Amino acid sequence: MASLTHSSRALLRAAPRTVGSVRALSTTTQKNASGESGVNTPAFESPFKASASQAKTSQIPDFSKYRSKNAKSSNLLFQYFMVGSMGAITAAGAKSTVQDFLVNMSASADVLAMAKVEVDLAAIPEGKNVLIKWRGKPVFIRHRTADEIKEAEEIKIESLRDPQKDADRVKKPEWLVMIGVCTHLGCVPIGEAGDFGGWFCPCHGSHYDISGRIRKGPAPLNLEIPEYDFADESNLVIG
Repeated sequence: MASLTHSSRALLRAAPRTVGSVRALSTTTQKNASGESGVNTPAFESPFKASASQAKTSQIPDFSKYRSKNAKSSNLLFQYFMVGSMGAITAAGAKSTVQDFLVNMSASADVLAMAKVEVDLAAIPEGKNVLIKWRGKPVFIRHRTADEIKEAEEIKIESLRDPQKDADRVKKPEWLVMIGVCTHLGCVPIGEAGDFGGWFCPCHGSHYDISGRIRKGPAPLNLEIPEYDFADESNLVIG
């Protein structure tokens, strides 16, 4: 009885080893059979698996094959929309900036009010001068006599330093309007003075005739004529 018990224990101890060997032999036999028959066991392949040329893990996966056919045109449309929107916003900002700059640079109300000066000609007797201020400059207004008009028209312009006819310097022969600044260095000439009965600059001795044309002295040009017009027979508007 004791020998039977000892044999049973020995068989139980050897059984796991025998089962493991049988399982290993069975697995090896199946692999060999699959190789000999040429049948490959199917395996799952991920659609995100990179090719040999794209084996770097730092690259972004390519999803182009999952895009719809209209994806490219949709992207272009979105890009055009963004470019157009940014262009419109930029143009609006530039317009606002330029507009604000021009508004700030424009003349104020008091400056615009002084841009034009109206003069009552009825208050200026014949043969007299009037000095007014326009845009910070002196302006001479001369009510000329018939003899002064005749004298100014008879001068030969070929003899003048700055040739100019009297008719080109006046809109009405009896009214002479000039800026009272010497064309030499900017002094203010004295009326009814000088060698030619017109204006004389005491700074450096320039002489102007009754038409305001330079006749003698260092001044290179005639006295300047401003923009003016006659509102009616008795009102002059300068500017």
